[in-house]
Amino acid sequence: MMKVWRVVIVGCHPTSMLGTKLILEEGGGLIVQGMYSTWSEGVREVLEMKPDLVLADYQMPEGNVETVLPEMKNNSEHSHFIIMTEEEDKELFQPLLELGASGVLSKGASSNQLLLMIESLREGFLSVPLKWIQRGYRPVTSTRSLEGVMQLTQTEMFIMERIVQGITYDKIALEIEVSRRSIDNYLRKIYVKLEVTTRAQAIEKYALFSRQNKQIYA
Repeated sequence: MMKVWRVVIVGCHPTSMLGTKLILEEGGGLIVQGMYSTWSEGVREVLEMKPDLVLADYQMPEGNVETVLPEMKNNSEHSHFIIMTEEEDKELFQPLLELGASGVLSKGASSNQLLLMIESLREGFLSVPLKWIQRGYRPVTSTRSLEGVMQLTQTEMFIMERIVQGITYDKIALEIEVSRRSIDNYLRKIYVKLEVTTRAQAIEKYALFSRQNKQIYA
């Protein structure tokens, strides 16, 4: 017999949450045990109840889901989190997965699409809209592998930005008013932090970091 999943909904529109509740419970395999309109209420109930599934709006009056998702996932590790967005924002997909989400779905999606995503999670699969793939979306390297970039100082990041742009070491030295030998010293430290051994590897990793930041914050 299929296990009935316990569900918590966190959203800013009570009418929309009620409609979602009716959709989820119609098939009998899901039961909504709570609907909450603030992060503080939702987080408290998730930590206490540890539901099988949480449907959460991406944007709430108190801020985005990124501010609370890690805490909820860390304290309810077996819960699945589906994040509901205003638009089909594929750029949010991987960053949210890395914070603990199990899926991202537009609020404009059909009820069947929502139920299919949940059914996939039941079977241990992650769903990605086919049209994302058709439009060229490909998951990028995990941002966790780019943590070394965040360890760079402002000067080191400036040097990498200029190197990615193709500026010579001599010109970079003039721009930051140091010797050419100092640039070599900076590069040795940069390579250690990025865990690379060549200029090409450093450029690749730093360029990937830059692209991801543009996608997330554009």
